[in-house]
Amino acid sequence: MSSLTLPMSSIPDSRDAPVLRWGILGPGWIAQRFTESVQAHTGQVIAAVGSRSFDRSKAFAESFGIPAAFGNYEELVADPGIDIVYVCTPHTAHHAAAVLAIGAGKHVLIEKPLALNAEQARDIARRAETAGVFAAEAMWSFFLPKFDVIRQVLDAGTLGTITTVLAEYGEHFEPAHRIFDPALAGGPLLDLGT
Repeated sequence: MSSLTLPMSSIPDSRDAPVLRWGILGPGWIAQRFTESVQAHTGQVIAAVGSRSFDRSKAFAESFGIPAAFGNYEELVADPGIDIVYVCTPHTAHHAAAVLAIGAGKHVLIEKPLALNAEQARDIARRAETAGVFAAEAMWSFFLPKFDVIRQVLDAGTLGTITTVLAEYGEHFEPAHRIFDPALAGGPLLDLGT
């Protein structure tokens, strides 16, 4: 049996990216994971957090050493010290939050799903293009080095012709989790299925 040497990932080191000043819109669990990762593995700056509750925003800012906290989304997107807004509100608010940030001339990274439907997604894309700002879904796994290596192996034909792939994915959620709430656009299609 011969050994296979895998290629090196061509994904640039996250610390080499130009530094942007980020505003977090919606300080929930996903925002916590994002902030922890950004602060641990990049040179990016989390400059502000905004919530519908100032107390919640302030508590989040204090726990992560973020210099500014806002009690509404409008103040956050109006802050001239913010280059890009990370939208991590409940799914049902993604479109409105993205439109708000784009309207303020901010780049925007939107937690999955980008939108609830194709019409909302096209609207975000159209507005971002018109405003000359970047808008994307936060599909972080696409940028993991392991997926780049897998892509290189597949493109090189190292494994031969792939005809079938079987995969399973599962995750446990407590019954009260928002993923089961249709009013919050819960369900695997817009969340786990991406």
